[in-house]
Amino acid sequence: MITQIIDKKSLARATELINKANRIVTICHTGPDGDAIGSSLATVHVLSDIGKDIKAIIPDKALDNLRSLPGAKDIVNAADHPEFAAKLINEADLIICLDFNTIDRAGRLTEVLQEAKAPKILIDHHLGVTIDATLIISHPEMCATCCLLFYFICGIGLFNAIDRNAAECMLAGIMTDTGNFSYNCDDPELYIITAELVRKGADKEKLYNRLFNTFSANCLRLNSYAILKKMEVFHEGHAALITLTRDELNRFKYVKGDTEGLVNRPLAIPGIIYSCFMRQETDCIRVSMRSRGSFPVNELCAEHYGGGGHLNAAGGEFYGSLEDAAALFRSLIKENNKKYIENSKFKNENI
Repeated sequence: MITQIIDKKSLARATELINKANRIVTICHTGPDGDAIGSSLATVHVLSDIGKDIKAIIPDKALDNLRSLPGAKDIVNAADHPEFAAKLINEADLIICLDFNTIDRAGRLTEVLQEAKAPKILIDHHLGVTIDATLIISHPEMCATCCLLFYFICGIGLFNAIDRNAAECMLAGIMTDTGNFSYNCDDPELYIITAELVRKGADKEKLYNRLFNTFSANCLRLNSYAILKKMEVFHEGHAALITLTRDELNRFKYVKGDTEGLVNRPLAIPGIIYSCFMRQETDCIRVSMRSRGSFPVNELCAEHYGGGGHLNAAGGEFYGSLEDAAALFRSLIKENNKKYIENSKFKNENI
């Protein structure tokens, strides 16, 4: 038995909107990760089971390791089919927005989403929701949107519509957004939900190997190079930094997803509380941060890199050189140590 965290009025309104709709689309954030794809596909599987005509639309390409999730081949990629994606959104009776909190996170779908006349349901676990939706279901305390989606599906009476495919997609989202249950995973009910998804047929071992333990030779070489040659460790500041230039990425034939999880690796070093990874793109520097304990990397990313996220997992962008982006991070270490690490929150934490 799980707690009813979504209020009954919202669940009743959601049921009404879903029952009235014949054509439904789901939309997730740009650069879709496991939680975005998992929640999109799980919603498609569940609502298809009750007879709804529903399509999942993504703003751009997902990581390769997510393409084998059930139903992934039927996702509409707006980067490849912009007119078809816009047509589906404009003709929809209901739009379900998943795993993003601000309209600009819809990427190339932002304008068409803003102009769409259909009612919108937002289901999300990020802080600071600003999307204008008919119904907003926002619970930042959730580890993943897929976890919140499970509560939602149960709340609207569709638990029995969760089949093996839907369960596998939801578990994939939970696993990726918790680093395979290594952070944001202290809620005991998370494991009740995981158990239910496994009972429904989700193969956790298979998902782990697919999501976390499958790499190309170039990917392994790139990550080894990054740790050996590019990792900076600031023991006194309890921080670590890894940077990769575009030339270095090209040298190892980088493809999207090859550096997934690299930012977590320095956290294995005793005493390191937060880690930053910066990757040079053609238009900006992509910044990813991870932390342990109560260190708020979401605040760092929001204040200095125009982004945000969760307490222990966040990201942002820097418009300038990689050298300047890295220099900014290094300049903040002493301040971060005084502001976050030397305060009372860390007195009893093992660093």
